[in-house]
Amino acid sequence: MHIRRATPEDCPAIVDLIRGLADYEELPPPDDEAAERLRRDAFATSPPRIEFWVAVDDGDRIVAYAGCFECYSTFRARPSLFLEDLFVHPSARRRGVARQMLAHLRDEAVRRGCGRFEWMVLDWNQDAKSLYAAFGAELMTDWRLVRLDL
Repeated sequence: MHIRRATPEDCPAIVDLIRGLADYEELPPPDDEAAERLRRDAFATSPPRIEFWVAVDDGDRIVAYAGCFECYSTFRARPSLFLEDLFVHPSARRRGVARQMLAHLRDEAVRRGCGRFEWMVLDWNQDAKSLYAAFGAELMTDWRLVRLDL
């Protein structure tokens, strides 16, 4: 298993995994137009709006992806790396893939000089919350997500 930055050729596999995540979270999956926007935003813009990382097994099959982007902490006066999605294909779970991906992205955040590595977790996802706690992450119970759909 190794983790690497995704390439444009990986986009179909990433979209398949995103659709798997949507199914897991009982959300509508990205349609073909959204998949094209993802490809364009990740691989055709400079700088990219989102970057993807993939975990590849020994058979060169993409078994997990992470999508992240930089934001900024005015309090730390440093960038933060924000993890938008992390999904491991069910066939590759319980093998340490998610932990490897988190460690890789934490190290990437350090390499970039970020002051934080942040993400959200669904309240009902106890497995993920346990993984994040074991990784050393703190669940920010005082903060609530605020969203305005456009």
